[in-house]
Amino acid sequence: MTAQQFNGYRQEDGRVGIRNHVVVLPLDDISNSAAEKVAHNTKGVQALSHAYGRLQFGEDLELFFRTLIGMGSNPNVAAVIVIGIEPGWTGKVVEGIAKTGKPVEGFSIEHNGEIQTVANASRKALDLVQWASERTREPFPISDLWVATKCGESDTTTGAGSCPTVGSASDKLEPLGATLCFGETSEITGAEDLCVARAKTPEVGEKFMRTWQAYMDEVIEPYKTSDLSDSQPTKGNIAGGLTTIEEKALGNLEKIGHDCRYIDVLEPAETPASGPGLYYMDTSSAAAECLTLQAAAGFVVHFFPTGQGNVCGNPIMPVIKLTANPQTAREMVEHVDYDCSGIFRREMDYSEAGDGLFDLMLRTCNGRLTRAEGLGHREFVLTKLYRSA
Repeated sequence: MTAQQFNGYRQEDGRVGIRNHVVVLPLDDISNSAAEKVAHNTKGVQALSHAYGRLQFGEDLELFFRTLIGMGSNPNVAAVIVIGIEPGWTGKVVEGIAKTGKPVEGFSIEHNGEIQTVANASRKALDLVQWASERTREPFPISDLWVATKCGESDTTTGAGSCPTVGSASDKLEPLGATLCFGETSEITGAEDLCVARAKTPEVGEKFMRTWQAYMDEVIEPYKTSDLSDSQPTKGNIAGGLTTIEEKALGNLEKIGHDCRYIDVLEPAETPASGPGLYYMDTSSAAAECLTLQAAAGFVVHFFPTGQGNVCGNPIMPVIKLTANPQTAREMVEHVDYDCSGIFRREMDYSEAGDGLFDLMLRTCNGRLTRAEGLGHREFVLTKLYRSA
């Protein structure tokens, strides 16, 4: 490690971001077109289009609102425009984001028409972009940093190389007061007892086990085939030498290091409220879904170890991809931010690999674009719990 601070943006609610995005957030799928037109009209604005928002209800609707409001509230977002078909739910999202104190304004298409809505929202977007462009970075301690992690397209090098590298970085971040997050509930299968043992208290471990068991009982067991319908392990996992979900699970847990203990278990997209430390979040193991939930919870930078190679990004949270597979580092170099394959050539140990990742994280926090950002990968995928009405 070469430094223990980073340069970021202090938000009105006290949280610190590392990006300065202005976003247009469509409330529902039929407002995507209007949001995209506003983003097209205004340089420096991005639309977060998605597929849902109509006739959702109950817990599914609660998660939908929590995710949208969380994305707009993320410290990497400077200002938000919300566009919806009608004013009621649009106003609910605006109100939720407004609690952070950041600029946010809502527009509804009903009674205004799409053309007028786009014109009005575009004028506001231009004002917000100009305002955001004058914000400046300032130095902050690592204790103001929120870091999430998940792995994707894993192979044998993931659990033996890139995941322990993330674990090494996690062990360095946690004593400095950072807030950390891991998840992927189905991918803990086979190592759930080991995960329970990594809880800070027996009560937190029991909370994880209830969460894991509920996922098994409500999501996996009713619909699985004998092999989880080719989903766990994936075809890429199998090609990379992982034959069982248990092998994936053991590698997955390497991301939390040797010393970290998680202090609470979060609902999907839930913002941590127990102070700094490591958290477990109940998430899908699908890359874009998991990243979206973690960004919606407020995490501002992400470690993504991969074996076979993964191209996923996120529209507001920079995703740092690392691999210990030398073939992937060569063949998918445009998607690899950090090559830690030197572990297997004995050019570095896990601690040294973690130091290098820590330093790259600081450079990313200070403004360096990740590969996914440079290539325009902005995958934004909402988690849906059940069919709409």
